[in-house]
Amino acid sequence: MPEAAPRPISPAASHEPIEGGTAVLPEAPPPQRKPMPGWAVLLHNDDVNDFAFVARSVIEFARLPHADALERTIEAHESGVALLVVTHRERAELIEEQFRTRGLTVTIEPAR
Repeated sequence: MPEAAPRPISPAASHEPIEGGTAVLPEAPPPQRKPMPGWAVLLHNDDVNDFAFVARSVIEFARLPHADALERTIEAHESGVALLVVTHRERAELIEEQFRTRGLTVTIEPAR
């Protein structure tokens, strides 16, 4: 059998620029990122510690402004519990641990 002649490569199939222009590759869509599920950090009422101590702890650990920290501390005192922040799980666990070191009760749960 005679040997087949090599087939020519079309310019579109090569990775070289086409004469008079440049090969353009289709743009890839940006990767889709799912937001991390949120975790609610809840401050519970504390009848043992001083109100100012609790508010200062909220400012320090939850990183809330002074007015918001006071509002949340009052809410926890009056209703038994107050939402401090919704954040990712690792930060929520850290905040819970920090409050525990001061004898304060904070719990975390998946945000709704």
